[in-house]
Amino acid sequence: MIRTLASALALASALAVSAQAQTTSPTERAQRAARWWGDIAALADDANEGRLTGTAGYRRAEAYVIERMKAEGLKPAGEKGGFTQAVGFREQVVDQAASTAVLTKADGTVDTLKVGGDLTVAAGGAPRPKTVDAPLVFVGYGLHMPERGHDDFKGLDLKGKIVVAIAGGPADLPGTEKASARNERNKVLARMGAVGVIAITPPKQVEIPWARATVLAKGAGMFLADAALRDTPDGLYTATFDPAQGARLFAGSGHDYAEIAALSDASKPIAGFDMKTRLKATTATEFHDLTSDNIIGVLPGSDPKLKGEYVALSAHLDHLGTGVGADGKRFIYPGAMDDASGVASLLDIVRTLKAGPPLKRSILVVVVTAEEKGLLGSHYFANRPTMPKASLVADLNFDMPLPLWTLKTVLAQGEYESTLGAQARESAAEQGLALTPDPLPDRNSFVRTDQYSFVKQGLPSLAFKFGFQKDTPEFETERLWRANRYHAAGDDLNQPVMKEEAIKLNDVVAGIARRVANADERPQWLETSGFRKFAAPK
Repeated sequence: MIRTLASALALASALAVSAQAQTTSPTERAQRAARWWGDIAALADDANEGRLTGTAGYRRAEAYVIERMKAEGLKPAGEKGGFTQAVGFREQVVDQAASTAVLTKADGTVDTLKVGGDLTVAAGGAPRPKTVDAPLVFVGYGLHMPERGHDDFKGLDLKGKIVVAIAGGPADLPGTEKASARNERNKVLARMGAVGVIAITPPKQVEIPWARATVLAKGAGMFLADAALRDTPDGLYTATFDPAQGARLFAGSGHDYAEIAALSDASKPIAGFDMKTRLKATTATEFHDLTSDNIIGVLPGSDPKLKGEYVALSAHLDHLGTGVGADGKRFIYPGAMDDASGVASLLDIVRTLKAGPPLKRSILVVVVTAEEKGLLGSHYFANRPTMPKASLVADLNFDMPLPLWTLKTVLAQGEYESTLGAQARESAAEQGLALTPDPLPDRNSFVRTDQYSFVKQGLPSLAFKFGFQKDTPEFETERLWRANRYHAAGDDLNQPVMKEEAIKLNDVVAGIARRVANADERPQWLETSGFRKFAAPK
């Protein structure tokens, strides 16, 4: 009888919590959606000229965010008692047209490549070498994961070589860990003596059409002014090859590119080999120094013992600035979804949390710069936070969640890596939703968003998007958005967006933040997670 009564009380309590989580009225949701969209409209306005890191347009958007943080009652948590943290950068511009690249096959055949057309040289990460002349070696997926029993570099002599790696990875390896290994690849290769990396993506896996990718390659790249914080070693040649012309790269190697691409599309094992080809290249670059700010505000916690610990909510403010089309006309990259929407969601979530019961831990709102340049702002903050590093307990990140269809499932990348996954499932269930696995794990999304900077510092983290599954209308909507609007002028205020559905996802994340802030214990990595290695003492 007592056990039955206790069970009934527990069920009633759970139902009460669930009911409380779903009490947002249609009118209130509409008001929040209007405010959310108003913030996006202000940030993606043409007056901000695409919010390129370090520009006047970025600073105008920054000033708006600071005023909105103040309006939501956040306290400054940056440097010198303010809301900002200054980050120093070196900007690198690669003159693709003035650069050269020539492939020489074993039989002496020469294939002259057009830099900026047949391949593009990366401008970010680290200074590019002025010249390189080295043999090519194919390394399959280029994944060094000995802890999972997989190493594409094993048995290959990489010293003094330029490696060629294809996108994707074996299906039996965790998607988040494959993405992490790919992110760490340049450092591993430099240790093994490689002098360059050429990446190629099979045509069926391409996100951005090559014609647009070559336009983007003309833009400036960046790396942190502090060389000690750079992930890519100085002087490593890094380039991307036109997916449609892979046969040229593999000609004379004795291996068929179409067959290799098919293996990648099927996520099957791919062995490496000597390509019997040499690349000789020159790269024309110029450099500029600049500074741009991260923006940090805090909603102080209420518990005397826990308010000195922080649950971070992150999103990036920067975008791509302006570009010049094939017609020679200048255009703006508005970045409405990428990622003005994420910044707007943080402001909405903080407002929701502040309106509820006091939280034990503090909520830290981190709006970072230079995400588009390689997660540089978040990397800087995660390594050199404006509060003791040990006081950070988790990060919840928004980067273009894409509210383009009715929210039925939530994609919480990192769900199976830490105890945050269970808290995310509970919060989603309160909203009548479920989490869904990443339908495209080889897209490497987990390492392409700012929460990964926190992961590398040992912090359990999640990144959020509207969920979808393969071969569904939502899948096609997402594919078309990436092909036509992602990193394009079309990511603007005129695109169709389901504004009130975005608020539903905000409520899921607010529920997670509330759980983490009030829990007795910090989030922990699961024993099965490959990211536990980052939590080891350094």
